[in-house]
Formats: sequence, structure tokens, C-alpha cells
Amino acid sequence: MQQQALSVLVAWVRLERAMDGFHAELRKGFGITGLQLSVLRICSERPQLPLAALRKTLVMHAATLGQAIDELRRMGLVTVRTDPNDRRARMVALTEKGTALIAEAPLAGPLRLRQVDHDTRRLENLAAALEDAMDLFGLDDWAPGKKGAAKP
Repeated sequence: MQQQALSVLVAWVRLERAMDGFHAELRKGFGITGLQLSVLRICSERPQLPLAALRKTLVMHAATLGQAIDELRRMGLVTVRTDPNDRRARMVALTEKGTALIAEAPLAGPLRLRQVDHDTRRLENLAAALEDAMDLFGLDDWAPGKKGAAKP
């Protein structure tokens, strides 16, 4: 069991380092974060998207997502407008500059799964493995939707 646990640890560290490298390249080469690229890629799927739908898709706190979108707006990568059908709702849309950026940015990370066709069985296995990881790593109590962190 110790060897299997070590193998999992090595695989996890490799994944973390790869994600860190990807995020560093995004910041250095494109001036954006992984979250901001995720927003841009999701916005590229429709002409405009309600901010609430983005928040639900990304499982983000409203303030965190709002900051990311405000920065994308300042950079000229998205526009944010009030929904004419619901004055309380905000609609986010990709600009031409945002479209050009995502065309150049590497297609890597979890959102790649939405952009590239994959064998559905592999995706199901990956989803199950990630859920297992949450449980085996003892992280379920900190999963989105949980109220407060559990005591160790």
C-alpha cells in the first residue's frame, strides 16, 4: 500500500507542477490568469453569457469572479453590459481582442475537456478518480458548497 500511495503522491505533484507551469506561462506570455482564460474560453462558446451562468459553471464566489471579469474588461478582452430583459443581470461577451487571445493561448487544463473531443469513458473515469481524490485526500469538507471548513 505504501508504494501505491507514493505513486499517487508523485502523480499529484506532477499534475500540480504542470498546472503551475501552465499558469506561469499564461501570466508571462498573455498577462492573464488561469481563471481569466477559463472565463474567456467559456465566453467564446456563446455570443454573450449571464454572469450568474459563468459563476455557476466555474463554481466561483461572486466577488472572486467579479474581480477576474473586471480585469478582463479593463484589458479590453470582454464587455460587460446590463441585460435588457433583466436590469439586475449582467451579460459578459468576448471582444475581438479576447477572441484573438484565446486563439493564441495554449489549449490546456481542465477547460480543454470542453474544447476537444475525448472518449466519454475516459471522461467518466477521470471524474470518478477526481471525486475519489477529494475523499482520499480528506478534502470533501472544503469542497465548494460546504459551509465553513471542518475541524481536522
